[in-house]
Amino acid sequence: MTDPHQRLQDALDALDAAFAPFIAQPFTPGGCTYCYTEEDFAALAGHPDQAPERLVGLVAFEGPDHWDDFRGQYRRMTPRIVRLLVAGNHRVIPEMVASRLVAAGWRDWPRREREALEEVWHAWWWSVLHDYPGAALACEALEVISLCMGTLEPWLTVWAGTRTEAADQFLSEAVDSWLFEWSFADLEFGFHGELKATPQLLPWLLSLEEGRIGAAQLHEMERIACS
Repeated sequence: MTDPHQRLQDALDALDAAFAPFIAQPFTPGGCTYCYTEEDFAALAGHPDQAPERLVGLVAFEGPDHWDDFRGQYRRMTPRIVRLLVAGNHRVIPEMVASRLVAAGWRDWPRREREALEEVWHAWWWSVLHDYPGAALACEALEVISLCMGTLEPWLTVWAGTRTEAADQFLSEAVDSWLFEWSFADLEFGFHGELKATPQLLPWLLSLEEGRIGAAQLHEMERIACS
């Protein structure tokens, strides 16, 4: 089996290649002149790999109302943004990247680009579940991937079947986060809460084999399920 980290690197390289024809097309960026200077727009008109990391982070964050062509701008920057995302770079907020990709209509992009991005999600998830502590938390990766793909089910299935130390450690930490930092009875994924997570997540957690999660965690989830 391909090494998880090599698979992720290969997927990121394939993502660059898939978007290269679109990125090579002339592009004239425009948007909020209060937030961005002419120098910023000039940098965004060039190849995304040459844009300052600060500017890439801003593109990853800002909403559609900041850009004349939000979808085109985000699509051009997607390979660079995704590389920062999977590297755990502090300039990109995982749940925001997911929400912005959905807003940019990535599912309507050309097939080659969509498939390349989907392979990154598969490779990233597999890599995360084999690397603790890694560049990203499993709960963050799950939020990004499930929101972009519109479902948690296949990703939870992979998690349940992955019995690595990393997968189990991330599971314990994720449950703690979901139970104590958020309202697990009404957990939502995405910066704007686009995906209702509890209906898929709670039954899955309760179905895990005995001992996979802690007794106190299990007790609290059972309480929520019965309420």
